[in-house]
Amino acid sequence: MDTGLSTREETAARQTGAAPDLPAEARPGARASARMSGSLSRVAAIARNTFREAVRDRVLYNLVLFVLILTGGAVFLGELSAAQETKIIIDMGLSAALLFGVFIAIFVGVGLVYKEIERRTIYAIFAKPVGRAEFLLGKYLGLCLTLAVNVAVMGAGVSLALLYVRGGWSPVVLSIWPAVGLVYVELMILVAVALLFSSFSSPALSALLTFAVFVIGHFSAGLKGLAATAGGAARVLFAALYYLLPNLSNYAYITAASHGRTPTAGDFFGGVAYGLAYIAVLLAASALVFQRRNFK
Repeated sequence: MDTGLSTREETAARQTGAAPDLPAEARPGARASARMSGSLSRVAAIARNTFREAVRDRVLYNLVLFVLILTGGAVFLGELSAAQETKIIIDMGLSAALLFGVFIAIFVGVGLVYKEIERRTIYAIFAKPVGRAEFLLGKYLGLCLTLAVNVAVMGAGVSLALLYVRGGWSPVVLSIWPAVGLVYVELMILVAVALLFSSFSSPALSALLTFAVFVIGHFSAGLKGLAATAGGAARVLFAALYYLLPNLSNYAYITAASHGRTPTAGDFFGGVAYGLAYIAVLLAASALVFQRRNFK
């Protein structure tokens, strides 16, 4: 093969033991860098399109509006409860943020893949140089970005309500944000769970299974206790569920935040690290399953 090098250059390279100069595009490192750059750009493009589609969905706006109205209602209820204004606002506001974030993560998440298959747009996507793993990762990041915007708006609504009832600035306004951050990590895990189920199942079954994971994940300590007390096959089943399903009790700091307590740095960063590791495993499993799926 002609590499574009002269015979003199090749001879000199052999004599000195140095590798001949190759064109930039022919170097292995350059090719790998170009492939990585192209892959990231495709993932980013899919994520942007997913975010735009989600933002155009009126359900998301209605959910945010409902949470803001609920926060306003918390202000009213707080005024009826004397010194309990702060506790009620934080408890109701963050609980609403989690609840409606779960609805978005489940019902939008399970349709990320199904809608593309139903519209048959997935054939046009894969006709381009887009890998299935890139497609899934882009869809996941797009919905996570949508949830980030919604959780931020909901957290800001709770903060504004606290500023109102406290009559100005108070440290409690900032103390709720670690709990808000953990709520977001929990929602990221649920999106990854929904994406895994939707990669091989119908939307209805995927939504049901994802909601079951959400409920069971908040009772992981109970599963561990059942595994310790049960016997036989039940013990194996409960132990398997405890270790396989995400431990969402790591992110249950809403009640603590309403009492003015924040998670320690170890608990916060430990929960984030656990969530990111679990998400990586779920996305890898989703890509593996999706690679083998037949769309015909």
